[in-house]
Amino acid sequence: MFVDNVEHTEVARRIQLSGSHFCFLVLDDKAYEQAVFEGRDLKELAEASRGEGWRPPRLCHITRDAPDLGLNIQPVEGEKGKFTVSPVKGGAAEKAGVKKGDRLIWIDGAMVSELPHSAVSKLVKKCKSHMTVLVIESDSAKSYAHRKMPILPAMADAENMPYRPRRLHLAMGPEGYGFLLRQEKAGAGRTVHMVREVDEGSPAERGSVKDGEMLLEVNGKPTESLSHAQVVSQIRESGQQVTLTTMPPQGQDFYTKLGLSHLLFCVDVASGSPEEPKEIPVTLKSAVPSVATQEDVQINPNVRRCILERGSDGFGFHLGCVQQKPGTFISQLAAGGPGQSSGLLQGDVVVDVNGKNVEKESVEEVTLHVKKGGDTLSLLVVDQKSYDWLKKNGKPITVNKLAPISEVDENVSSAAEPPTLKTDDLSDDSTSEDEQ
Repeated sequence: MFVDNVEHTEVARRIQLSGSHFCFLVLDDKAYEQAVFEGRDLKELAEASRGEGWRPPRLCHITRDAPDLGLNIQPVEGEKGKFTVSPVKGGAAEKAGVKKGDRLIWIDGAMVSELPHSAVSKLVKKCKSHMTVLVIESDSAKSYAHRKMPILPAMADAENMPYRPRRLHLAMGPEGYGFLLRQEKAGAGRTVHMVREVDEGSPAERGSVKDGEMLLEVNGKPTESLSHAQVVSQIRESGQQVTLTTMPPQGQDFYTKLGLSHLLFCVDVASGSPEEPKEIPVTLKSAVPSVATQEDVQINPNVRRCILERGSDGFGFHLGCVQQKPGTFISQLAAGGPGQSSGLLQGDVVVDVNGKNVEKESVEEVTLHVKKGGDTLSLLVVDQKSYDWLKKNGKPITVNKLAPISEVDENVSSAAEPPTLKTDDLSDDSTSEDEQ
């Protein structure tokens, strides 16, 4: 994936989703500057580095529809740990996308290069109903080997994989988005955010939201470690448009067993194709579809003064910036850390540190102010959307005088908020729900 014009936070997210292994292409700074100076197309340069005949590996999910999987596996003569596959014509493997002569790399999360032929055969025979394999064309495998590149699932074409997460783009209607959000108990003591009761003809239905799917992300930010109230707050702060990532609950167990992130092969429903990094202007915002804010719309800026006490692992947040530009934002928060407990949110713009305005300072200078502050830290922060609106309208950035969410009656929507949420109190079975 070409990432030269993709935001820093999105690149970091891609790396995190790759799991324990990933592979990247780099240029040293002088070569990069020279290429830019000469006006060279860096994307073409990256593609040329792969060489001719390069094809990505493929993840194929084979579902048994006969006495066997329709797959023959043979070791490559004279090459230890390498195997070729041949699908039976019309069989389950061929239907799943396996081609004759493909090199077999991986079976259900196990690298076959580390196994003898007998062990690989046993894995296949033990398969009861389905199996997922990572394969690659023989010529492409040689291209990878020549460049000493690993062949990883994160690089794969996963067109035939089941339970692929879907990224959905919704525009709010007069009555909200038209679905119910509930926090429900799942297996192994987990709680998940579930979409329920999608209204007929609502923006949610038109945007392909399905009843009974898990909500994995809001505007590209994972919801797994967030409380119900925090997820609701993120949707509220999104304004008139929101991007949701959803998937059937079975999908999480499926990808966990394979040792892969369930967010790795997200499909953008707007295009019906795998999500690709967008070449967008670099800003402080997260890499999510932008929301146009009308000039004449009044918003309630979410400006906060957050007081943090240093913990055993520091203040529990990381700072980010746009290279060669002033301005600093909260790029990452440690779960349960002082930063998260104080009310900081990922993506918040840092306005001042311990009373000193830092809007025009570099991230290095801001970090120095944080370190000089001792064990107590005071940050004035505001979400990016509010920051842009305040600056655009020449308004001062001052602390919001409204009570925090925890002090507001959750059954009543503030006049300054979109009329989209009607929150019930938390029930005995720890299930929360909000109408979106």
